[in-house]
Amino acid sequence: MTATQQRSSAAPTRRGRRAGRRPANASRLLSAVAGLALAGAAIMLQTMYLDEGEQSLPLTYVGDKGEDVDAKRFTVRVDSYLTAKSIRSVTDKTIGTDHLFLVVNASAKSSLKPYKLGQPVLMTEDGKKFSATDRVDSSQTLSNVWVQPDIWVSGRYFFEVPASALPGARVVFGMPQSFIVESYQPEAEVDLGLDEEAARKLAASPQDVYSMAKK
Repeated sequence: MTATQQRSSAAPTRRGRRAGRRPANASRLLSAVAGLALAGAAIMLQTMYLDEGEQSLPLTYVGDKGEDVDAKRFTVRVDSYLTAKSIRSVTDKTIGTDHLFLVVNASAKSSLKPYKLGQPVLMTEDGKKFSATDRVDSSQTLSNVWVQPDIWVSGRYFFEVPASALPGARVVFGMPQSFIVESYQPEAEVDLGLDEEAARKLAASPQDVYSMAKK
């Protein structure tokens, strides 16, 4: 922004002209400070008018099954997946479903310090979201494992979904939920690579029982 100084039509006296004159360097410095102040005020106003949803938007890093997806704080990889009609827990309790259990085997590591990842979300091609099922104890999933710097750890996640959710499905991994809203938390979105034909084959050949006791 440029400030324009008006001059009176009467010629000032020499003494007045000297008293009112600022060195050129000082004028430029004042203009720069004023510009920075205005820019800072604009940023503050913009931040104040962001609603809570906009301030908490995640930074999403995308990749495909089998790839290491680097989300800066952590890196995750989907190694494999399968479907099952029922899940047998480590206590030999069998959990059935009228739909399908999608079992996702994943690996993860952190960058600087240990984390526990949150339970992931499965996103369908048309935008529907399915949380990891709460019918399987989360202590038996990768979310219960400390993800350490530069050390790969592996585990499983379980989704209960209809067969229609499989085509074009992606799994989104992120940090655990917190009472403190942190702007731009990272998340990794992994495409499972299921087109219509692959999804149909996967849905048509589920295991009768998937045992969590096996390695």
